[in-house]
Amino acid sequence: MRILVTGGAGFIGSFVVDSLTDEGHEVVVIDNLDPEAHDGRPDWLRADVDYRWGDVTDASVWRAALPGCDAVCHQASKVGLGVDFADAPAYVASNDLGTAVGLAVAHELRFSGRIVLASSMVVYGEGAYTCAEHEVVRPPPRSVDDLEAGRYEPRCPRCDEPLKPAMVTEDAPLDPRNVYAATKVQQEYLCRTFAREHPGVTVTALRYHNVYGPRMPSDTPYAGVASIFRTALAKGTAPRLFEDGGQRRDFVHVKDVAEANRLALVTPQGVGGTFNVASGRPSTLLEMAEALAAAHGEGLRPEVVGGYRLGDVRHVTASIERAVETLGYRPSVLLAEGMAEFATAPLRRSPRRR
Repeated sequence: MRILVTGGAGFIGSFVVDSLTDEGHEVVVIDNLDPEAHDGRPDWLRADVDYRWGDVTDASVWRAALPGCDAVCHQASKVGLGVDFADAPAYVASNDLGTAVGLAVAHELRFSGRIVLASSMVVYGEGAYTCAEHEVVRPPPRSVDDLEAGRYEPRCPRCDEPLKPAMVTEDAPLDPRNVYAATKVQQEYLCRTFAREHPGVTVTALRYHNVYGPRMPSDTPYAGVASIFRTALAKGTAPRLFEDGGQRRDFVHVKDVAEANRLALVTPQGVGGTFNVASGRPSTLLEMAEALAAAHGEGLRPEVVGGYRLGDVRHVTASIERAVETLGYRPSVLLAEGMAEFATAPLRRSPRRR
């Protein structure tokens, strides 16, 4: 197959490129080497891949790269919570406008293959919860009063009692609670709309949970929490955790995420729909930070500092049953194993953070 990978020089995209190329597929990459994430051209670029340096908001870049492709793996995206709401135009441009431009060019070129979209667990907002009295419930956003008082667990909207977290499935209502989350929802809707209007096109949206591993960017507010903790340890400082460190997440290794993309791209029949991509083994932020600090081996321990960030959710962990049964997805990297590797893995520096 000839496959276009947007963001293919980046963290997750580069592992997808490696997986596809090693399997013998012809890969074309679009990447703008965003200086918020890249310090120049990374050293993992491959001689057997066709790199097109440009932005996904530029239709001419898509027109040069897309002809002849059987599939598009759309990884290019601005991620994380950013600095503040002033980042909203940049997120919408990179994520939503970039997707819309690519789909418009695909329409122009009569593309009829499959599209695999990098989506995110942030589209769910808070994860799934149960109440002892009212069973499955959907909590509203946590109040500032509760957060200020250190009451971090979401409360039942009917009885106001603290809720217990459960595993969220792909059928859960979408409830984006920050700018990044809103752009990922819009990306999904844009791709689904395109598929409805173009018979033969299959869209697979992969909702990544907390991805970590080598090649993550560092020294940037757009990095994931694992990278932020890893950067702190590299500087000789302890990771600092908001709230009480009990926030539940699912940390999934980048190689497992790349494998989920490979499966969605090369299965004999395109598989449409949405799929959680996670490890299936949730942990708290404190557990992750402790595993990372222990593997780093300098005697540093995570510090729980309290406080909060508006827009953060308390718990979101996923059922991966649909991906296992439909895609044949089998995550293989355990947290302790992955963190042992990640503790010493090289990260990318951003020239704007020096």
